[in-house]
Amino acid sequence: MKIACIQHDIVWEDKAANFERLAPMIAGAAASGARVVLLTETFSTGFSMQTERTAESPGGPSSEFLLDQATRHGIWVGGSYPEITEDSHEQRPFNTFALAGPSGSLTKYRKVHPFSYGKEHEHFSAGDTLCTVEIDGLRVALFVCYDLRFADEFWQLGPEVDAYFVVANWPAARRLHWQSLLQARAIENQAYVVACNRVGSGGKLDYAGDSRIIDPLGELLATGAGGETVIAADVDPEVVAQVRGRFPFLQDRR
Repeated sequence: MKIACIQHDIVWEDKAANFERLAPMIAGAAASGARVVLLTETFSTGFSMQTERTAESPGGPSSEFLLDQATRHGIWVGGSYPEITEDSHEQRPFNTFALAGPSGSLTKYRKVHPFSYGKEHEHFSAGDTLCTVEIDGLRVALFVCYDLRFADEFWQLGPEVDAYFVVANWPAARRLHWQSLLQARAIENQAYVVACNRVGSGGKLDYAGDSRIIDPLGELLATGAGGETVIAADVDPEVVAQVRGRFPFLQDRR
């Protein structure tokens, strides 16, 4: 299965402009044979804390964009956006990673770890449930940005998944952490990691991208840095099974 990450810049708090920018990039990835296309964290707004302007209800423009693109091209398309639901705390939205399927399905994961260093916890509610979904036989877990620093959830799902999808707005100032943690999560769980990070500038931060697709042995299959680009690689659950069969490390966890 070919998976693509669209490493893109974001027009700050302008959903319509971002949809217009992203639609042809998704179409191009689909035309190249990608079965799954990932966008970034807060792909339609940037990592803004002005949630009174950016948050939307279920069925809002960001989720509708994902669904439209998925059904239009017959692929899976995912990214995160601020979403207010009846479970939101004090009207703070969740940072929701939604993965739209070609049949019109919509799987949602709510970011469990708001980025308190950046005051995200003051403006966003924290999710409390991990999320997995199966795509054509590939077992996938969904995570968002800062979640990457907390290995225990990745470990918890490790035996049940073949790939982790991570969408992010991870700043360039800590790009070494991003790169190192992604590779560590792949190696220690013997699973693919597919990570899509933004580029450009927003909210007084700079972003270097460093999107990457990593195999179950920690080898880099595709990388991108610096500017807007699309990276892609083939992901195969049989490879995960082979690696875990040859090196049965997961069974030694306590």
